[in-house]
Amino acid sequence: MPAVPLSLEDKYTQASGRLFLTGTQALVRLAMMQRERDLAAGLNTAGFISGYRGSPLGGFDQALWRAKKHLESHHVFFTPGVNEELAATAVWGSQQVGLFPGAKYDGVFGLWYGKGPGVDRSGDVFKHANAAGTAKHGGVLLVAGDDHACKSSTLPHQSEHAFDAAMIPVLYPTGVQEIIELGLHGFAMSRYSGCYVAFKTISETLDSSASIEVDPLRPAIVLPTDFTVPAAGMNIRWPDAPLEQELRLQHDKIYAALAYARANRLNRITIDSPHPRLGIIASGKSYLDVLQALEDLGIDEAHAAEIGIRLFKVSLPWPLEPNGIREFAQGLDEILVVEEKRQLIEYQMKEQLYNWRDDVRPRVIGKYDEHGEWEEHRAEWLLPAAGELTPAMIARVIARRIGKFYTSKIVEARLKFLEAKEAALARPRARAARIPYFCSGCPHNTSTRVPEGSKALAGIGCHYMATWIRPEQTMTFTQMGGEGVPWVGIQPFTDTKHVFANLGDGTYFHSGLLAIRAAVGANVNITYKVLFNDAVAMTGGQPVDGLLSVPMITRQVAAEGVKRVMIVTDDVGKYRGVADLAPGVTVHPREELDAVQRVLREVPGVSVLVYDQTCAAEKRRRRKRGKFPDPAKRVVINELVCEGCGDCGVKSNCLSVVPVETEFGRKRAIDQSTCNKDYSCVNGFCPSFVTVEGGRLRRRGAVAVDAWPALPEPVLPTLDRPWGILVTGVGGTGVVTIGALLGVAAHIEGKGIALLDMTGLAQKGGSVYSHIRVARRPGDIHAVRIAAGEASAVIGCDMIVAASDEAIAKMQSGFTRAVINADVAPTGAFTKDPDLHIPGRDLADAIREACGPDAADFIDGGALATALLGDSIATNLFMVGYAWQKGLVPIGREAIEQAIVLNAVTVDANKAAFEWGRRAAVDAAAVRQAAAPSQARPESQRMSVGLDEVVSRRREFLVRYQNEAYAARYVAAIDRLRAAESAKVPGSTALAMAGARHLFKLMAYKDEYEVARLYTDGDFAARVASQFEGDYRLVMHLAPPIFSKVDPATGEPRKRAFGAWMLRAMRVLAAFKGLRGTAFDPFGGTEERRAERALIDEYEATLAQIAEHLSPDTLEIATDLASVPERIRGYGPVKARHLEQARERREALLAQLLDPSLRAKARPAIPIKAAA
Repeated sequence: MPAVPLSLEDKYTQASGRLFLTGTQALVRLAMMQRERDLAAGLNTAGFISGYRGSPLGGFDQALWRAKKHLESHHVFFTPGVNEELAATAVWGSQQVGLFPGAKYDGVFGLWYGKGPGVDRSGDVFKHANAAGTAKHGGVLLVAGDDHACKSSTLPHQSEHAFDAAMIPVLYPTGVQEIIELGLHGFAMSRYSGCYVAFKTISETLDSSASIEVDPLRPAIVLPTDFTVPAAGMNIRWPDAPLEQELRLQHDKIYAALAYARANRLNRITIDSPHPRLGIIASGKSYLDVLQALEDLGIDEAHAAEIGIRLFKVSLPWPLEPNGIREFAQGLDEILVVEEKRQLIEYQMKEQLYNWRDDVRPRVIGKYDEHGEWEEHRAEWLLPAAGELTPAMIARVIARRIGKFYTSKIVEARLKFLEAKEAALARPRARAARIPYFCSGCPHNTSTRVPEGSKALAGIGCHYMATWIRPEQTMTFTQMGGEGVPWVGIQPFTDTKHVFANLGDGTYFHSGLLAIRAAVGANVNITYKVLFNDAVAMTGGQPVDGLLSVPMITRQVAAEGVKRVMIVTDDVGKYRGVADLAPGVTVHPREELDAVQRVLREVPGVSVLVYDQTCAAEKRRRRKRGKFPDPAKRVVINELVCEGCGDCGVKSNCLSVVPVETEFGRKRAIDQSTCNKDYSCVNGFCPSFVTVEGGRLRRRGAVAVDAWPALPEPVLPTLDRPWGILVTGVGGTGVVTIGALLGVAAHIEGKGIALLDMTGLAQKGGSVYSHIRVARRPGDIHAVRIAAGEASAVIGCDMIVAASDEAIAKMQSGFTRAVINADVAPTGAFTKDPDLHIPGRDLADAIREACGPDAADFIDGGALATALLGDSIATNLFMVGYAWQKGLVPIGREAIEQAIVLNAVTVDANKAAFEWGRRAAVDAAAVRQAAAPSQARPESQRMSVGLDEVVSRRREFLVRYQNEAYAARYVAAIDRLRAAESAKVPGSTALAMAGARHLFKLMAYKDEYEVARLYTDGDFAARVASQFEGDYRLVMHLAPPIFSKVDPATGEPRKRAFGAWMLRAMRVLAAFKGLRGTAFDPFGGTEERRAERALIDEYEATLAQIAEHLSPDTLEIATDLASVPERIRGYGPVKARHLEQARERREALLAQLLDPSLRAKARPAIPIKAAA
């Protein structure tokens, strides 16, 4: 039974005991605890928090808003900043309260937060404010969020050096527990010394969750006894001359901070030896990495003492307290400094030890070994300054340094394992990757396009992803607020006359308006595209920190001197009656985006295009809460009409347009679970798109999982050692929620739990890794991140991510067990490459090799969860249930179910998903049977077995398409090809198979009669009825030649919407298929139809040439040549482009067939590409 009663409010209301909370929530609680400690000390203080969001502090403001009632009851006030610099100035003001009459509190403690670039931006404020000092009962903590690995940034960042330059002490917590304890020390140090105190955080601390101990009396604050506070004190005052501030800071305040660190032993020895030889010093994440490295090497405290290892933990990396360093360094031969990024501790340590006698001064190594750093350029680092360090990297260095004076078979064996793992990862194998991508229906899918011949400059925000999604159009970027300004320095020196610059609405409000002002002042030719998405989606969908609307933007930029302003929107109707736009502003539908941009790029000087469309992710959130219109309109694709050309992906760039493998090739479908109803896909030049208006998605009758027989309870791990679970998945699908649920469940049972979510930009469809450590006690867990070969279990909610180097490195044959979702969702690259191939079998083999052949289970979890519960979001909990039933999750079922209830989101569905996963682990066949659709699978999705069936099914299709004679022509051609292959390459049917598939493709060309038949033969109507229920109507999106005008921007006929009457017209049209190709065919004289008929004759002639020159040596080239029609896809101008490419390919292959000297250059007709 669950051991700990729990409420999700406990993290803020429970005074003491064990709590489960994230690093971000710990920061919120820190402010409340400071107020409580002040009250206990007889002080009536308040708190003030301001800053600007940014990873890893992207969700801090949301956490503060959610805790508003708790903060207000503790007199903590939160005011988000317009930008980091102004927020820092406001926090500076919180220390000046006592300088003004009428103060209502004894003091105000301030907390500023910002991402690393925000630290840089605020440098001037920090220097001034730190020199001025803090209030006696105030104090300031500057929480800096650094992104060492550049997971969600334009550059990796390290803030300590900026704080060093401002003479601001830096604290660096190791985890959630220390966020509170060191944070309280930080306020106390700030008050005592008069210094602002920096608080370095990274994703490993803020994105971690843990079960921690809180105590109102912990930590005990000790004021120094070895430092004399000057008579005038060290806190803020007025008046205060600048040189007096400098003297006080340099002479007193910084040394008071050191005295505080010394009195409270913030830096201390944590592992020692009677005969120490190797000292290791580290801070923050690196300290935990060292602990993990020692554990990976099999070095516990006893073995460390035997070897001669001393470990020193630094909580205050700048300034480095010298007394503690002296104690640590005495008696050592060598000191290894382990720190990520540029040297901070290492240089201070070398300076402090410099004057020691040669015979007692230990050698100091870190980034380089004993040969030093500056004598000559050396490319080989000991511990690199670029990127981030891992326990494996550190373990390798420690093992080699130990090996110079001590031989340990345990260490040598572990080192061999780590090196073997690295070698295995380096071996060639199938790889695929999930890179962050625009969400389904994201406004940036459309807004970041530019007209042919133009370029765009990127900026900060989700639209930054355009630099890799559309690299041919979007290039270079700037810091936040500098968008477009590089053009001021480029335009005088280039013949390029104009560029576009993307500027998010959040950045516009933060500082981007100044960039527009600079461009106006320089009078350069540039169009700013202000992307008004009504949410700061990059960090979680927050609103802009103040009042901002499209009309306000138009008036602001017009007042700045912008020459012309135009609005493009997905909803022109909402501007009817809007009277406060700037004079001359025009409003256009998004279909006119290209035309509007062409107009603006000809405007001399600065122009502005405001693109107004709500963020797709935010739409989805608001719709779930009933706060955004949810149109009863969905898109479906007529699979048989679809040509698989991918133009819909090109036009929409949407991840919800997914591939469907059919008997007649790869087609497209809409993933209704992820579709955000943007409808851009219907712009694909293809008649297969239909919108279903009215009605709703059909919900299959719920299969009562609880009506099935009870399942056996699995034997769960005993936790003799911490159990590491790696969960892999796709950003935005709920992987992070899985970790949180398991974390709460473990906490309920009183277990030690720590988890880390590695996301960054991954929330936008990229790779997500959730590292979960479960132990009997919290103290048993060191580093949260799972080290090389240390995953006890892998729950692969996405196989591509589970087969990545990052995940494979955590697996160990004979130790790791894995459960993997075998359904592979397409990657963003599919929108660009319709032939994208994801090597699922190879990925599965890589996982089996890493875990062991019998240690990995593959289950079609995505398809089963969606079929059983109606939404693919259920996949992750389905996989957790499967893993739990297999005994891979050391947490009780009741606790997991209680955690699901506490989460209070779709509780019944989540519990059912967990239960279905359990059942699949016991009897997958029965679960598949329960998930089987009530209607039979569409015939087109049943794959033929063997050449005879391929030919037979296509003959029957061609009879329906035209007549028996037409089908007989097809069969005769394939029989001739088959006979030639059998005679010249006995036993092979590869060529005949290629010919059978592709001659059919050409003969069954989709003209007006065939499209009409495929809509009215009953198959499509039945498919729609199986997906939808209620009162709905079908609207078709077509570009009939007799109705459609050519769009001058695209060169394609414009599509129009047609109601039910078009289906009636199609029934009539389909009946006239007998006119096809005759003199009476009203459509047969078009260039496209004549070309399609000519292709059939041409291909039959090609098959004859192939048969004539066929031999075992030419079989591969011949098969490739026979497969060229696979490239001829689409309708109208799309098909014409593909036909031109196919002809080039045909000529090249035919030349290789006829000329043996060219065959060495042959390659497959359709490249097989790994997902990218």
